[in-house]
Amino acid sequence: MNKGSFFRNIFYIIAAIVVGLIIYSLVIPVGGKIEQVPLSRISQEVQEGKITSITVNQDQITAELKDGSQQQSYKESSATLKDYNITPDKVQIDVKNPNKGTFWPTFLSIGLPFLLIGGFLYFMLKQAQGGNMRAMSFGQSRARLFGPGSKKISFKDVAGLVEPKQELQEVVEFLRSPGKFKLLGAEIPKGVLLVGPPGTGKTLLAKAVAGEAGVPFYSISASEFVEMFVGVGAARVRDLFQKAKRNAPAILFVDELDAIGRQRGSGLGGSHDEREQTLNQILVEMDGFETDTRVIVVAATNRPDVLDPALLRPGRFDRRIVIDLPDLKEREEILKIHSRGKPLSGDVNLEIISKQTAGLSGADLRNIMNEAAILAARLNQKDVTQKNLSGSIEKVMLGPERKSHLMSEKERQVSAFHEAGHAIIGKILPNCDPIHKISIVSRGMALGYTWSLPQEDRKLYSTAKFEDDIAQLLGGYTSEKIIFGQVTTGAQNDLKRATNIARDMVMIYGMSEKIGPVVLGEKEEMIFLGREIHEERNYSEVVAAEIDKEVTGIIERAQKVATSLLTNRKTLLKKVSQKLILDETIEGPEFDKLFS
Repeated sequence: MNKGSFFRNIFYIIAAIVVGLIIYSLVIPVGGKIEQVPLSRISQEVQEGKITSITVNQDQITAELKDGSQQQSYKESSATLKDYNITPDKVQIDVKNPNKGTFWPTFLSIGLPFLLIGGFLYFMLKQAQGGNMRAMSFGQSRARLFGPGSKKISFKDVAGLVEPKQELQEVVEFLRSPGKFKLLGAEIPKGVLLVGPPGTGKTLLAKAVAGEAGVPFYSISASEFVEMFVGVGAARVRDLFQKAKRNAPAILFVDELDAIGRQRGSGLGGSHDEREQTLNQILVEMDGFETDTRVIVVAATNRPDVLDPALLRPGRFDRRIVIDLPDLKEREEILKIHSRGKPLSGDVNLEIISKQTAGLSGADLRNIMNEAAILAARLNQKDVTQKNLSGSIEKVMLGPERKSHLMSEKERQVSAFHEAGHAIIGKILPNCDPIHKISIVSRGMALGYTWSLPQEDRKLYSTAKFEDDIAQLLGGYTSEKIIFGQVTTGAQNDLKRATNIARDMVMIYGMSEKIGPVVLGEKEEMIFLGREIHEERNYSEVVAAEIDKEVTGIIERAQKVATSLLTNRKTLLKKVSQKLILDETIEGPEFDKLFS
C-alpha cells in the first residue's frame, strides 16, 4: 500500500467513527429518563423531606427522591444552593469534579466536526494538486539516469567488436579530456549511430560506454517519446536535452531509433503527425541554434534503411558504426564471457562450439550457454559437458526435440529417404557444406532434418554455391519421387527456399545470362493497413516472363543434377535410409563411413 492510500484509509476510518458516535448519541440517550423541574420545586421538596440526596455537576442539579425517581434542574453560575435554602443539614449534597470526564465529550461534540471538515478539504486539495502535477509532468522525459551507483559494464565485458569499441573509445576520451582534441581543432561527433542485426550487442556497447565514460548517461527507448497526444513527444525531447545540458558533459542513448526516426512524408496522418513532430524536435536539438557540443547522442537501430535522411546527415549522426555478426574468433570470446559462473567439464572445447555456430549472434550464443546449463541441471550433473552444449545448439538452431510426436511406419520411411537424399547430394557436390548430422526425430515444425555446418565464415556466395545448394534442397523431393514414384508435402519448405534462392539469383545478384547484371524490383516501405513492405515492379511483363523462365530453368537444372546423382546411388540411398529407420540419428563421422 502506498502512502496516499494509507492516509486515505485513515481518513475513511475516522469519518466512520464520527458518524457512528453521532448516531449513537442521537439514538441511544445517556442514562434513563429524568424529569425537568424548576429549582424552586426542588427547594420546596427538600423542605418537605421528599428528597434524599442532591448531586451538583457545575450548574446542573440532580435530585434523588425517596420513591426512586429523579428530577433535574439548573441554577445560575454565580448562585449557590444556600441561596435556595438548600443546606447539608437538610439533605445530602454531593459535588462532582466539574472538569473530570468533560474533555472527550467536548472534543467529540465540538472539535471533531471541524477536524472532519478540515480533513475533507485537505483530501480534495491533495487530489487536485496530484492531478495538476501529473498533468505538468506529462511532458517530462522518462529517461533513466545511470550514475556511479549503477552496475558497471566496461569494454572488457564486450567480446570482439574491436573497431566499434575503438570508435566509441574516442567518444569516451573526448568527454574525459576534451582539451587534447580542441588543441588540434578536432570536433567530436554530435551523434553516433550503432547499426547492426538484432542481438549483436548494440545496447551492450552503449552500457559499456556508460561504464567507461564516468559521466551522466541517460538511456531511453524511442517509443517512450510518442504518445496519443500531439506535441508530447516533442516536449519530452526538449526536457531530455535540457536535463543533459544541465549535467553536461553527458551521453544520451536512444534505443530503437527507427521508432521515431522513420522517413517523413509517407504516412496518412493520425499518430504519424506526432512522430514527425518528435523527429523534428530531435533534429533541432542535435543541430540547431542552441546546440551543446558536450552532449553526445548515441543511438541504436537495426533498420537504418528506413531512417530519415536529415537524421543521418553530418552534424547530427556524423559517425555510423556497423556492428556485424561475430566471426569465428569473436564467437569463441563471446562463449568464454557467457561461460563465466558455469562449471565446465574437461571435455568442453569452445572452439568446436564456435565453429558449429556460424551465423549466430551474441544473443544466440548466450542462449546456447544458458540452455546447456539448464540441460545439465535437468540431468542432475555437476558440470556442463560438450554433449550438453551440442544439444543446446540443436535446440536453438533447429528447435526442441519432439520424441512424443509418433509417426506411422510409412511416414518414417518417407522421412528417412527424404533426409538421405539431402545428405547424399550434400556430400557429393563440392560447394555444399559438410554434413554434421542426419535425423528423423521431429524438431520444431520439421519431421526430420539434415544439418550442414560450414567449415568457415562466408561473406561471398558464388553461382556454383547457389546451384549446389538448390540441388541439395531438391534432394528430398527427388528421392521421394525416385523411390515412391510420388512426392509428399514434406518438401514444401525445401521448394520454397530453393525458389527464393533462384529468384534472388536472377533479380538481385545478376547471375542470369539472359537477364544480365541488373537489379529488378524495388522494395519500399509503406505504412498502410498494417503492410510495411511493398514491392514496386520496375520492369515490363515481357521481362517478368523472362524472369519466370530463368527461375524455372535454374530449378530444372538443379533437379536434373539431383536425379542423376541419386539414381546412380540408389543402393546407397536405401542403405542410409535403413540406418535412419533403425537408429533415427546418424552423426557426421558415421555417415562418412556409410558413404565410403
